Amino acid sequence: MPTGNDTITVAAIGDLHVTEGSVAPYREMFAEISRTADVLVLCGDLTNFGKTSEAEILAEDIRTCDIPVLGVLGNHDYECGQPENVAAILHEAGMTVLDEQAVEVQGVGFAGVKGFVGGFGRGELAPFGEPIIKAFVDEAMNEARKLENGLRTLRTERSVAVLHYSPIIETLEGEPIEIFQYLGSARLADAIDRFDNVKAVVHGHAHHGTYEGRTRRGTPVYNVAQFVVKPKFGRPYALLEV
Repeated sequence: MPTGNDTITVAAIGDLHVTEGSVAPYREMFAEISRTADVLVLCGDLTNFGKTSEAEILAEDIRTCDIPVLGVLGNHDYECGQPENVAAILHEAGMTVLDEQAVEVQGVGFAGVKGFVGGFGRGELAPFGEPIIKAFVDEAMNEARKLENGLRTLRTERSVAVLHYSPIIETLEGEPIEIFQYLGSARLADAIDRFDNVKAVVHGHAHHGTYEGRTRRGTPVYNVAQFVVKPKFGRPYALLEV
């Protein structure tokens, strides 16, 4: 068991998109990860349409993991309007669904939220004008606040921020620039950069993005959408030493 400044191995993957027709889609991979990593992190879009039947299929695979499993939901997990049910099914199977809580695994803290859209730099949407625009921006700000609150509760020397949406532009490169504002929000990076102990950030969502980037303060950010990771490493998950 790692102690003190010893690192742990984090396996991270996003965008599993489990469908109703899937049969043990990740069981073999989870068994492999259990042999090589200390914790498994799932970065949203765990189901394809947010159906409870899809969540139950993934839950059966999660039950076979021999290591802690934690993560966040993604936008696809909200599609059927029952994200609470999806989260409850995965929680019952042993997954810690990060959102209003943060956890510690072998001396490393983990805090996470789904995140939201909103844009970056001059393209960042401001809370001005129609009420619906203000409500839209408030959702992005609320997700950033939840992330900041979660990170603040951690007293570990090393922490990991877990997201679905991206906090930076760099890991979106490869996607059409016209949709960058729909793939993440700089407000998430603002929250992360308030903490010196955040050693890594993982997210998914950008299927055609870039694997690695950094926040303004230099915190490493990894796009672990399986469609990005597999061409790079020959496997659909990333392994990070934290």
